[in-house]
This record gives sequence, structure tokens and C-alpha cells, in this order.
Amino acid sequence: MKHFHFTNFRFVFLVLLSLLILHSHTFTPAQTPARQAAEVKIDAKIFDRYVGQYQDAVNLPDIIFSFSREGEKFYGQVTGQDKFEIFPTSETKFFLKVVPAEVEFVRDTSGAATSLIFRQGGGTFNAKKISSELAKDTRIPYKRAEAMIPMRDGVKLYTVILAPENQTEPLPILMNRTPYGVKGWNSGRVNIARAEFAKEGYIFVFQDIRGKYDSEGEFVMNRPPRDKRDAKSVDESTDTYDTIEYSIKNVPKNNGRVGIYGVSYDGWLAGVALVDPHPALKASSPQAPMTDTWMGDDFFHNGAFRQTYGHEYVKGVEGAKGSVDVAFDKDSYEWYLSLPTLSKLTEQLGGKLPTWNNFVAHPNYDEFWQKRASQRYLTAAPVPTLIVGGWWDQEDLFGPLAMYKALEKYDKKNHVFLVEGPWNHGGWGGRGRRLGAIDFGSDTGNYFKQEIQAPWFAFYLKDKGTLKQAEATLFQTGSNKWMTYDEYPPRRNMQQRALYLQANRQLSFKKPKTGKPDESFDSYASDPKNPVPYRKRPIEATYDPKGSGWSSWLVQDQRFLADRKDVLSWQTEPLAEDVTVTGDIIAHLFAATSGTDSDWVVKLIDVYPADYPADAKMAGYQLMVADEILRGRFRKSFEKPEPIKSGEVNEYVIDMRGNDYVFRKGHRIMVQVQSSWFPLYDRNPQKYVENIFLAKETDFQTATQRVYRSAKYPSHINVSVPTR
Repeated sequence: MKHFHFTNFRFVFLVLLSLLILHSHTFTPAQTPARQAAEVKIDAKIFDRYVGQYQDAVNLPDIIFSFSREGEKFYGQVTGQDKFEIFPTSETKFFLKVVPAEVEFVRDTSGAATSLIFRQGGGTFNAKKISSELAKDTRIPYKRAEAMIPMRDGVKLYTVILAPENQTEPLPILMNRTPYGVKGWNSGRVNIARAEFAKEGYIFVFQDIRGKYDSEGEFVMNRPPRDKRDAKSVDESTDTYDTIEYSIKNVPKNNGRVGIYGVSYDGWLAGVALVDPHPALKASSPQAPMTDTWMGDDFFHNGAFRQTYGHEYVKGVEGAKGSVDVAFDKDSYEWYLSLPTLSKLTEQLGGKLPTWNNFVAHPNYDEFWQKRASQRYLTAAPVPTLIVGGWWDQEDLFGPLAMYKALEKYDKKNHVFLVEGPWNHGGWGGRGRRLGAIDFGSDTGNYFKQEIQAPWFAFYLKDKGTLKQAEATLFQTGSNKWMTYDEYPPRRNMQQRALYLQANRQLSFKKPKTGKPDESFDSYASDPKNPVPYRKRPIEATYDPKGSGWSSWLVQDQRFLADRKDVLSWQTEPLAEDVTVTGDIIAHLFAATSGTDSDWVVKLIDVYPADYPADAKMAGYQLMVADEILRGRFRKSFEKPEPIKSGEVNEYVIDMRGNDYVFRKGHRIMVQVQSSWFPLYDRNPQKYVENIFLAKETDFQTATQRVYRSAKYPSHINVSVPTR
């Protein structure tokens, strides 16, 4: 959900960011290069042999380094950004003063440059010279204005408006509303971050929502819909309406059409704009919307509390009118483990965070959460809507699918669309070639922005082109290709199959036919004092300013849990042929606990062959394809939890959301089950208490867990596979 407040980043930050995304499982802190050698004077004409364009076609195909000379001064420039001065330490080596970085030109025997080496933050790029001409500056200049736009209750919201300087015709407005700060938006930033839109030609309107940064009013997390019986009531939909009304009347040379888009919290804001929308709103794209933060998005999953996110994100957003960084001086696993109960963390926060107070007061799916769940109140599809999500979204995988399914019920005009790609949270904003160690074979993010998003908005806001958008466009990982379907989840040419847990830790599509019901199980001990880590340790704070592996933890190799006795695994033999699963993935776990409450975590995993010549680094890799947690007290009702009878076998149905994935021939399919996922999720005491936020240290107990796999209790995962 988090998007950091923008500051005036230099190009080298963007290069470093690209490097980290492309080549690292985790974000590692930038390391300052060794102190630069003293600046020296060189014959300026030597630099003429370096003038031109350079490109790292493998890692940064969209970025061109361009170098030039102006008299005795030397300059560099990167695609879409301002030029910067570089200073010589020798005839071939140069450094930057604005940030610690180095450029070294590589010459052939004649002295002409053939490539360059760029070093910064512990990373290195090798870019080949591709031209002796300077790259053309293709940026579109935008003029910037600010406004305090009045809402119907008199509160004024800070807004940045960017319009093309050389605008020759009326243009549509693209709007983004956010709690993360908009003051940093300017011409340079839209040319980088919204390049496809900037080239197409739009007027941009960016707005701080009420109570955040430079806007007036009170911030309320996921403000619920207003009471329409109160004429003075407001919510995010009325603020959107009022902003559109002001914009079409006061922004010069607009064409009377508005589109709204956003990722995460901003995506939810784009979604709620569909409630009683302004007539000028012609297109909305909720991307990774935080649709229901209790059921499956940021704060809870099926009743299990996401304590690191609930604590760190809420503190970051509500700890100040702007934002607050949250970091720890130790492994966050140890930090949270040192707090014996959630009530200790509540005491530490001192009642200063309204949303945390609501967590404590509303641990169940009561009216408080239900009225904030947008899939429950989006009961019309009045505007063309493009919903976007990522299969490995670490924050809001539930949201896009839930919002799509809610709107699709009312989509009489067939103008609600779904796109799901191989991305983490907002990953389509970048190149999208890799996530952690996983290579998707193409630039999936660029494809989405250029071939789906830009044409879609242009069609609805500018009457440009012919709409070719399928109902559902999904990236199928494994085969690494885009697929289109006429509905989601797809039903045509699909069949339901089940992967069953078997004896001897085997997994197959055959239902168990034998086995004594009371004896056919595997078991483990779940100890709250030694919970299973959700990712490899040490675990950084979610948005640690020094760097964090949070963004890619869902694709982390699960072999780091190989020695845990409290993680059970079942796997198939090597597959004789490809197995494709598309759509919903539902686990049916038959299990018992010696306690009176329990968490159940189920993971569907692709196990790469031990011998993998295609990429030796991926040999034996264990990639989570789908995963989810259920707090056992909610097995019958999310509104009315109840204890589990000790030793009783219960069926736990766990919606693992979905994917479009091909398990390749020679791979294995694995299922894992465990009872903790710490510290992302708080520890279940394993003794039923009315409110875990109020549990005492003495309530926590070790429990013996049994997972059954008999004909009577056939634990399995339902998947949809193509018919032959």
C-alpha cells in the first residue's frame, strides 16, 4: 500500500533502483563508493571521443546514457532527465558531485570509446556505445499550477495541475488522488513516471486527500461511504466528484472528460470514485485496490492479523500528517518476538494511532470492517473500469479480484476489464522483466503500459483507436505468455481437479481410497515461542529506509524452511507433462489441533528440478504459486468466531485466491502446511480467547497439529485445469 513521498531524485537514484529491482531478491542499502580521487584537468578534446549514446541493452533497454562536452565542461544525461556535470579524475574516469557515482569510459586501441562502466551504490552497469550522436530530448514540457480546491463542506484539498506547455487542442484530465503527497509532481517527473500518458497528451491532476500533507481536514483510513440522509456528509467519492467539478470548470482547455487511476490506496480511491460518479468521469483504473482490509488485503487475511504491516504502515501514515519512517535496530523477527503479546505493542503505541485502536476494538469481521469493504458497496458499474493486479502482490492480491467480481455482477455494458500480471505490488509500473530470481522472459510491465493501459484510456477519453481489450487478460507464468479469457475465473474449456495429500508425503490427483480415518495423518508441534518465519532472516522492517526484502518475499525460495519440523510438505513425482492451473485455487484442509484455536497456512509450490541446465541458479528452487492463511476460530463464520474442540477433525476451506500458472514437465508440485507465519502475522495463542489483541502471556501454549489424508478426511487443493 505504501508509496513514498516524492522528492527531487536525481537520475542515479533511478538507475540504482532499476539495478536493485532487476538483480536482487532484496533491496540492499546503497553503499557509498570509496572516496573519489581528486579532480584533475585533462585536455577537453579527449572527451570528444566519448561523446554519444550508450546503452545496457540487457538490464536497462529503455535507458540511454548520453554524454557531451561544452567547452571545458563535461555532461551526462539519462533518458527523460536533466543533464548533470561529471568531473575527471583521469582521462577515462569521471565522477559526479551530486551523488557518489563514477563513470569510466572503455577505449579501443585507437583511443575511441567503445563502452562505459557506471558504478554507484555497490552496483555496476556496462553500457555499449551505440551512437556518436547525442540522444534527442523527447520530453514533453508541462506547466505546473497549484490549487486549493474547495469541497462541499468547505475543506480545501491541495492539488497540483500539470498541462502541456504547447497544448493546441482540448485534452482530457487524468486524475490521481493519494494520501502519500503530491507536491513533488512536476514536468520532469510525469515524463519519467507517466511517460506513455505524457506522450499521448493529457492534463494531469494530482491531489492530497483530506487530512494528508498539504490538504485540510481530517484523515480517516479507508473512510466508509457517507450517510446519504445527511446532506452535509462527505466521503472519498464526494471529494472526487467535487474535484472533477472544479477541474472541468477551471482547468483551461480540457475536453470535459476525466479518467482516474491509482495503485494501492490510490487504487481504492479510483474504485470508490465509481460511487455516484460525476458525469464527466469516463474511465477508472483501480490498480491493486485495497478492497477489503480485513478479509484479504493489507491488515488481516481471513481473520489472521498482519501485525508487521498493521503496525508499521499505520504508524507511517498516521504518525504524522505527512509520513514517518519505521525501522528497527535488529532483526524484526526478534523485535516482535520480544513483545510477548499484542497488548504490549498496544501499550507501546499509547493510543495515538486511530487505526491500531480500531484493530483492537474490532478483531472480527463486524460492521466496522464490512462497511469499509468496497466490494460490498460497489453495486453498479457505471463507468468503464480497468482493474489491475499482480499474482505476487505482497499487499493487495485479494483486492483486484474481489473488486472485479463485485463489479462484474452489474456490468451490463461489458466495460469492466481485468488484467493480472506476474507482478508484486505495483510492479507493472517498472519494466516487469523479473521479480526476485524469477525471469518472466519479457518486459511485462512495459507491455501493460504501452499495449493495454495507454490505448484503453485513449479510447475512452479521446475516442482514439479501436478497443481490443479482452474481458480478462492474464499473464501465464511458466509458459511466460499473455492469455485472454472471456470471463474470470475462466470456465469454458476448463475442468476442476484436486491435488490430494497422500501417505509418505506424496501428492497426486488421485483421491485416497484407503487409510484408517483416525490414523491417516501427519503431525507437527506448533510452538508460539518459536514461530515459523515468513521469509528468510534477518527480516527488515517493511519499508525500512535502509532497504527491505518485503517487495519480493512471495517469490523467495522456500528451501530456507527445509530444517523446520513444524512445516509439513507433500510433493508429486516429477511431472510427466505440463500442468496448467488457471483461476481460483481453494484448499480443503482436514485437520485437528490439541489446542482450542489455531492458524492454518497452506502454500502451493513449484519445485524446480535439481538439475536445471536452463538456469543453474534456479536448480531446486521452490517458488510459491499460491498461499494463504486462515485463523481457525473463523472456520464457520468471520463475524462470529468460536473455539475449536480439541482433537476434533474439522474441514478448513481456504481461498488461496488464484493464478494462471504452468508447472512445467520435470518439475514437482508441492503443498506445505504450517501454523505460523511470523512476524508478518501475529502469533495465535492456540488457546481460544475472545480477543487475541487482549491475550495474556499465559494464554500462549504449544499445540500438536494433525493434517489428515484419508478417504474420509481427504485434504486437497481444488484447481481448474484446461480440458484436453
